Amino acid sequence: MTQLITSLLVANRGEIAVRIFRTARALGLATVAVHSDPDADALHVRDADAAVRLPGAAPADTYLRGDLIIKAALAAGADAVHPGYGFLSENADFAREVRDSGLTWIGPPPEAIEAMASKTRAKELMRAAGVPLLDPVDPATATPADLPLLLKAAAGGGGRGMRVVRDLGSLREALDGARAEALSAFGDGEVFAEPYVERGRHVEVQILADAHGTVWALGTRDCSLQRRHQKVIEEAPAPGLPEALRETLHTAAVAAARAVSYQGAGTVEFLVTADGRPYFLEMNTRLQVEHPVTEAVFGLDLVALQLRIAEGEALAPAPPEPTGHAVEARLYAEDPAQDWRPQTGVLHTLALPGEVRVDTGFTDGDTVGIHYDPMLAKVVAHAPTRAEAVRTLAHALAGARIHGLTTNRELLVRSLRHPEFTAGQLDTGFFERHLAGLTEGAPDATPAALAAALAEAAPAPDAPLAARLGGWRNVRSQPQTRRYTAAGTEYEVRYRPGRLVDHPGIRVLAATPALVTLEVEGIRRMFHVKRNSNNTEVYVDSALGAHTLTPVPRFPDPQDRTEPGSLLAPMPGTVVRIAEGLAPGSPVTAGQPLLWLEAMKMEHRILAPASGTLTALHAVTGQQVEFGALLAVVQEETQP
Repeated sequence: MTQLITSLLVANRGEIAVRIFRTARALGLATVAVHSDPDADALHVRDADAAVRLPGAAPADTYLRGDLIIKAALAAGADAVHPGYGFLSENADFAREVRDSGLTWIGPPPEAIEAMASKTRAKELMRAAGVPLLDPVDPATATPADLPLLLKAAAGGGGRGMRVVRDLGSLREALDGARAEALSAFGDGEVFAEPYVERGRHVEVQILADAHGTVWALGTRDCSLQRRHQKVIEEAPAPGLPEALRETLHTAAVAAARAVSYQGAGTVEFLVTADGRPYFLEMNTRLQVEHPVTEAVFGLDLVALQLRIAEGEALAPAPPEPTGHAVEARLYAEDPAQDWRPQTGVLHTLALPGEVRVDTGFTDGDTVGIHYDPMLAKVVAHAPTRAEAVRTLAHALAGARIHGLTTNRELLVRSLRHPEFTAGQLDTGFFERHLAGLTEGAPDATPAALAAALAEAAPAPDAPLAARLGGWRNVRSQPQTRRYTAAGTEYEVRYRPGRLVDHPGIRVLAATPALVTLEVEGIRRMFHVKRNSNNTEVYVDSALGAHTLTPVPRFPDPQDRTEPGSLLAPMPGTVVRIAEGLAPGSPVTAGQPLLWLEAMKMEHRILAPASGTLTALHAVTGQQVEFGALLAVVQEETQP
């Protein structure tokens, strides 16, 4: 029998480390964090009883260094290691080394991880176990009848190394890109192809297994709303599945777990076609990002169960009955309207209403850097029905205060309120079809600009009594003017003490530096106002929307400051690939991918802005570049 755990090291960072520590504390365990140099003051480090530095910044030098993590665990007196998800969580060699060091591994046996580590080998095992599969396609012999194809990395997930190919002419380039990304992400460039199912659903089954032969199938989750093959909104149970299909998925998931003598928490993922046929995708031999929706529906703590299974405890013969519905949204620091461009900087405020669960690795004032995933938080709502859970989550996100960074919050709210989603019509092409509509049209910021100006002019609560009794201390005979920019639009506000000028239909009811109350077209509205520490941005939140107002754009587009044809880095990142044969003097066509940047676990293509000639190439593979760095120059061809 495994020895009882007394001290737990989490070989991870961010929200999952914080979440695991929360359970560990509740079970009376001491906690140990590890951290890279950029994470030296991160929340997961502050949250642990002890922390050990992993020198460096890049994951390859820090969170992927199993030898350093084991050394840290032994030095800090930990007797168990929990890998979280990502990084080394599905690395069989690391799991084996943890055990060989005398530490308890919180995860499945290394042999089970190894069996499922390669998607190609895993499919062979599942075929033998009778689990339904899509037939593979050999890219070398693919014909137009095989299209569209989905290329996938054999050694990992998370959308890395995945490409959709719709014409044979682009197959070679897609294969090269998928192999390069897979090699960079997982150290293994193996890629395979299978049919791409249009408008399929991503449905998965959470399983939990002990060392005594019991395997639980903890219901289904739908994770169909994805961007770049990475999940954005997940829910449990998967809506609209016939009971017979649910039973088929549960049976297949349990068979998959038994086929590899699985122990601990894991997830078996399926693709369900529009006509209801399920196909095995992969098995994730770890805790999933979206595990909180299953916890909410079944009333379980999956991390606690992982720990108890690792200590040798047996599960009950059957899991508890599920109740209600849960929906999770991943809040990212990214701009969906700009090709999902990740954002970096200071997160001044992150506050959500109390009716939802928030798992996060950040608090007010923390910095979001370039080295890791841009997810800020997971927000989860649980209610008796799906409609109530969706409505609660959308309302909580709409009312959240998130200051300092562009996020996908508005996209999440609009998605949750979209007719297709509310009707449960889910498939992986949702964002491909609806992204333009979900991101168009910033709401009018005029009331927010008015509130910002009035808050700025309002006397502070600790101001002298005469100033407070007199309201604003401006000269009554001269209107005051303030100008703000929001989402590229300039707003001018003119006011006198206690009233606005040139804004009919809006009346000032009250104003303090933090809260302004206006009557807008006969409706009383409250505007919460906050300035960042150096007063370069003003954040205004109300039921009319959230706005960031600045005297000048905080991050001006570097294209505005350079000559036409200059290709500048849209974000800090690393140059991971340059188009084959590209060199000064090369002819290029408009929209042609010239090079690829990797930032915050995602690849971003830098495209030729026009047809012409590449006159300069400053980027080098492996080079780290800052926001706005000059990468290349294209001279546009002249029209005759």
